[in-house]
Amino acid sequence: MKTTPKESHLIARIGWLRAAVLGANDGIISTASLILGVASATGANDALVAGIAGLVAGAMSMAAGEYVSVSSQSDTEGADLAREKSELASFPEQEKEELAQIYAARGLEIGLAREVARQLMAKDALGAHLRDELGISETTAARPIQAALASAASFTLGAAAPLVLVILAPARHLTVIVAIGSLGFLALLGMIGAKAGGAGLLKPTFRVTFWGALAMAITSGIGALFGTVI
Repeated sequence: MKTTPKESHLIARIGWLRAAVLGANDGIISTASLILGVASATGANDALVAGIAGLVAGAMSMAAGEYVSVSSQSDTEGADLAREKSELASFPEQEKEELAQIYAARGLEIGLAREVARQLMAKDALGAHLRDELGISETTAARPIQAALASAASFTLGAAAPLVLVILAPARHLTVIVAIGSLGFLALLGMIGAKAGGAGLLKPTFRVTFWGALAMAITSGIGALFGTVI
C-alpha cells in the first residue's frame, strides 16, 4: 500500500525568514552607508568606530522595533481569539452557519458546507474559526521574541560584513572596497533569502543590490558634499 508523501511547504518559514532577511539587509546597508558617509566626510580613521557604533545601536533598535511591532500583532490576535471564544460560547449555531457560509463562498454546495462546518467545529471549533474566519494559524501566528532575536542576530551578522572590510582595506581604497564588497554581500543575501523562500534568484538579488547601492551612494554623496553623517 502506497503512502502519501508528506508535503513540506516553505510558508512555515515566513516569520523568521522575513525578520532575518530584513535584519541582515539593514545591517549591511546601514553600516556600510554609515562607514562610507564618515569616510567621505572625515577620512578613513573614524570609519571603524562609526561602524561599530552603528552595529550596536542598529542591533538594539532592530530587536526593540521588531519586538514592539510583532507584539502589537500578537495583542490583536489575542483580542480576536478572546472575542471568538465568547461568540462561540454565546452563539454556537450562528457561528456554525458563519463558517458554513465561508466554505460555500469558496465553492462548496451549501449542504456540504454546513456538514463540513459541523464536523470541524465538533473537533475544534475555535481552531476552525481562527484558521478559516480570521486567517490565524500556527505558521502565521505572531512570535515577538523569535522575531526580535532573529532581527538582532541577523543585523549583527550583516553589519559585521562591512566592518571586516574596513579592517582589511587600505585606507586610501577604503570607500571603494567597502562599497563593492557590501554590494557583493547584499547580492549574496538576496540569493540566500530567495533560495530559503523557494523563489527565483534573479529578481530578489537585483532588488536587494539595487536599493542597497542607492542608499550607499546617497549617504556617501551627502558625506562628501556636506561633511555631515546622516
